Amino acid sequence: MATKEECRGALDKLSGNLARTDGEAGGAAGFDRSLSCHITDLDVTFTGRLVDGRIEVADPAPGPPPGKAQIRLAMTGDDLVALVDGELDFARAWGSGRVRLEAGFRDLLRLRSLL
Repeated sequence: MATKEECRGALDKLSGNLARTDGEAGGAAGFDRSLSCHITDLDVTFTGRLVDGRIEVADPAPGPPPGKAQIRLAMTGDDLVALVDGELDFARAWGSGRVRLEAGFRDLLRLRSLL
């Protein structure tokens, strides 16, 4: 089972990956949304913002998300690490229910190009 520190590292790595592919993805620049990622097996939530192709992550809080972010993710810590490391396909994980994603329709379309 992934630890809080490994999950934080995975989110930092994802942020770096998004920043490096900003020109290629074409959709991250100017994308400013609140974000929460609930790690279900650890029962902690990372909150932050997706701003200009980077994820600014705050310290984790215990339990489910304290508020309703514009983009809400929920998954196990192991799945988060596997997604970021490229070992788990996001679309398949989402389709099978391993990853839950809630966002507005426009945000879903933009996220599709980033993930």
